[in-house]
Amino acid sequence: MPVATRRERLQCEPVCARVLTPEQFCLLPPLIAEPYRTQVWIAGCLGLRPSEIMPLQWGDFDFENRTLLIQRSIVHGREGEVKTEYSRDHVPLDAAPVEILLGHRERWFSTPEGWVFANPATGRPYHQNSIQQDHLREAGKKAGLGDGIGWKTFRHSYRSWMDDTDAPLGVQKELMRHASIQTTMNIYGKAMSDSKRDANSNVVKMILKPKQSGAAEVQSDQIAATRS
Repeated sequence: MPVATRRERLQCEPVCARVLTPEQFCLLPPLIAEPYRTQVWIAGCLGLRPSEIMPLQWGDFDFENRTLLIQRSIVHGREGEVKTEYSRDHVPLDAAPVEILLGHRERWFSTPEGWVFANPATGRPYHQNSIQQDHLREAGKKAGLGDGIGWKTFRHSYRSWMDDTDAPLGVQKELMRHASIQTTMNIYGKAMSDSKRDANSNVVKMILKPKQSGAAEVQSDQIAATRS
């Protein structure tokens, strides 16, 4: 098995460790072009892995019941199964990200496969690494957050935000869809779907309704942009 070079480790470590506040997170989307902006909102509001965001299809969404089925992944252009058996699951959708997604669907072009984030040049999902390098990190620097912003930043932040809302540990494990969920469920039991939805909605409210007035104004501009 190849050993990562020192440069590769240095590139990964700050991205893996970074956690943002909701106010810091809200600085990023206005600095990112579409469709990457919508991808960032989904990463922040749902805590999905980038390999799960890129291959999303519209058929995965049940907008009437506000749920999303995570059932595939894509890495370096190769589509496959999700990371673990626990990763394949339904996650709740708050009304705010549903509105953002529906706005994206109206603006973006469609494909026969129903890809949510298809590259116009190829008709296939985008590559997550190039988005991180060219858009996420650049937005982080422009926002004054440094050079360590990446996809894992959003997933780690989502977990931290759940802690801030006092979401039960069992609910957190289900929303994160970790492989260790089995151990958690042996202690806490199967989390009810209403509990999962409430925990997710509390995180979304932290993101889309930040406490600081300045960040709130940024979010208001972003929502208006999705409707235009």
